[in-house]
Amino acid sequence: MAYHRLMTAADGPREALAHRIRAILNSQQDVREIRMFGGVCFMVDGRMAVAAGRDGGLLVRTDPSRYDDLLTRGAEPATMSRTRPMGRGWITVPGPRLEGEEELAWWVSLGVGT
Repeated sequence: MAYHRLMTAADGPREALAHRIRAILNSQQDVREIRMFGGVCFMVDGRMAVAAGRDGGLLVRTDPSRYDDLLTRGAEPATMSRTRPMGRGWITVPGPRLEGEEELAWWVSLGVGT
């Protein structure tokens, strides 16, 4: 799967993050994008792995046993709305924590591997 599209300032934080995720997932065989929850969700091998949020944050599928450890790395509990938690299998990484490509790739690989 190859993506070649120039980003513009009008694309906003969601699309800018989605573009970076596409580059990371470029070598994966079975990747689909679906717009939902106000973001761009990336399905890998038929399972939702990560999503780029409208604010530039990253929603990540995680192993529930790693939840507490991931919170110490800068992740936050994921919520469906402002008050409804998604549970220990999901975390959100705020956009400012994702400035480096290595950091983003680490979080994306976590979602893909879960």
